[in-house]
Amino acid sequence: MNRLAGATSPYLLQHADNPVDWWPWSAEAFEEARRRDVPVFLSVGYSACHWCHVMAHESFEDRATADYLNEHFVSVKVDREERPDVDAVYMEAVQAATGQGGWPMSVFLTPDAEPFYFGTYFPPAPRHGMPSFLQVLHGVHQAWAERRDEVTEVAGKIVRDLAGRELNFGDAQVPGEQELAQALLGLTREYDPQRGGFGGAPKFPPSMVIEFLLRHYARTGSEGALQMAQDTCERMARGGIYDQLGGGFARYSVDRDWVVPHFEKMLYDNALLCRVYAHLWRATGSELARRVALETADFMVRELRTPEGGFASALDADSDDGTGRPAEGAYYVWTPAQLREVLGEDDAELAARYFKVTEEGTFEHGASVLQLPQQDEVFDAGRIAGIRERLLAARAERPAPGRDDKVVAAWNGLAIAALAETGAYFDRPDLVEAAVAAADLLVRLHMDELARISRTSKDGRVDTHAGVLEDYADAAEGFLALASVTGEGVWLEFAGLLLDHVLARFADPESGALYDTAADAERLIRRPQDPTDNAAPSGWTAAAGALLGYAAHTGSEPHRAAAERALGVVKALGPRVPRFIGWGLAVAEAVLDGPREVAVVGPALDDKATAALHRTALLGSAPGAVVAVGTPESDEFPLLAGRPLVGGEPAAYVCRNFTCDAPTTDADRLRAALGAAVH
Repeated sequence: MNRLAGATSPYLLQHADNPVDWWPWSAEAFEEARRRDVPVFLSVGYSACHWCHVMAHESFEDRATADYLNEHFVSVKVDREERPDVDAVYMEAVQAATGQGGWPMSVFLTPDAEPFYFGTYFPPAPRHGMPSFLQVLHGVHQAWAERRDEVTEVAGKIVRDLAGRELNFGDAQVPGEQELAQALLGLTREYDPQRGGFGGAPKFPPSMVIEFLLRHYARTGSEGALQMAQDTCERMARGGIYDQLGGGFARYSVDRDWVVPHFEKMLYDNALLCRVYAHLWRATGSELARRVALETADFMVRELRTPEGGFASALDADSDDGTGRPAEGAYYVWTPAQLREVLGEDDAELAARYFKVTEEGTFEHGASVLQLPQQDEVFDAGRIAGIRERLLAARAERPAPGRDDKVVAAWNGLAIAALAETGAYFDRPDLVEAAVAAADLLVRLHMDELARISRTSKDGRVDTHAGVLEDYADAAEGFLALASVTGEGVWLEFAGLLLDHVLARFADPESGALYDTAADAERLIRRPQDPTDNAAPSGWTAAAGALLGYAAHTGSEPHRAAAERALGVVKALGPRVPRFIGWGLAVAEAVLDGPREVAVVGPALDDKATAALHRTALLGSAPGAVVAVGTPESDEFPLLAGRPLVGGEPAAYVCRNFTCDAPTTDADRLRAALGAAVH
């Protein structure tokens, strides 16, 4: 029986034809394990995961392995992007037991869903001290058959230990100047001054930390914070982690120098980095930042947009290497011979110097990942543009990486915010329109009549998986950005509906601490709760930011209070682990700055003077500032109430806590009030 055939998850569909008798995560799977008195084998991964593909080819497509699994286990396959709650609970157990984690995640459970043995990737034969997957299966089966009491005792202890990890920082105070200064000092100690970024290999784009550094610079003028942000962004943009032909960022760099990436491209990374580079341009006017922001936005629209108007989750790292075999990075890397084949001798020699393609190569088999290192040589810009265009066209003829077409609400919220702001900054209405289309999809397809949000959809069909905290928070963040950019108050209204669910269903009513799943969600062995950033902002701190932005727009004290209570965790963790709570630190910067509330009133949105003030307000770098624009008669934005024109002219009001400075009709004065750079 093929139980995965009807799934909307591309990852589950990749396994639908395996000889393994997979079950989706369901009560029925555990009932089956109970009926047969066998353990559950839980395999968690995602469609762009390289090692997930490897283990699938080596083990899950192998008939002998599948037969053993089918006889002695109930096998459950989970897409971690579709069920982040399941992934989080069992990954916490894996990390606690082994000190590390990763995907594919392989966990053995009792029929009561209690974990007792853990791992990640297992090879088909013993290798580098790792047992083979079949050896693991034999060992677990033997333990279950012969030492059941020991197994259940271990499982019970693990569940009790997980239950004791409950976090409660909700009543702590909002971090102040001292905690943010300590966080900056901690980041300085971990900063890599030669290469940019933080820590060693593998190196991940520190998107949320850079947002904190840019906001800290905007509020305090700290040149050190700006320098770390600038240098990191430049090194990433010039490295192999950035696609020098088509734009967009790979997941991470396997080395400290940003040269060789893990080639999968994720929507969340590109949405966050698009916004980071747009904000860096806003602060400095950097032409490199402008180019990368626009190229990354164009990459998302060109390669990740779905026919329904949303954005797909990822592009695979692997593609056909030309011999029918999947190979990591095959779509992106070049040899000197391949350059000559496309460009001819002279242009190939120039391209090799410009993109640092060598005979030795920087990747496997003599191939190089294209880079854009600092050049002593001056290159003909027109000639380079032609070379880039020809290489991009030739690359398009290669077998393309697979695409995970699953639309995830949270990541689309991040993309909406990035595209709306980038479009507004650089006069690209097409990007704003793409953001509106994605927001329309979330409202039309993912939100029900009670404004509860479903996490995923595919091909216009929404799945039944309930949204988690990050879905509500990031979608609200996208809607708030769209409200500021478009002047359409309906987006503020939708953000409020989502955030009401955050207050009612995700927050502890006594402490204000936040959970990743709703109070009425499926009960797991533990209610997941993690305030630290991973690849994207944690749901906890993303919710704090959206609650704060909504409160700034509306004056709602309950939303402001909830945001401040949630930030207690940042006061506790920010000075100790600033790299892992960057978005929380960025939200704390907004609290210390106000945040500013900017009301722009004019006779019409398309009035030239009104548009100039609106654009100036959007370009203000004051941390977390919100912008409302409309006519004095508009009732769509509470910020506009009682804000008249000045002498019949469009005007801007800069406020904190709905207490405003004298209005101005002059864009230069507004620019000075908001710390906006002149571009």
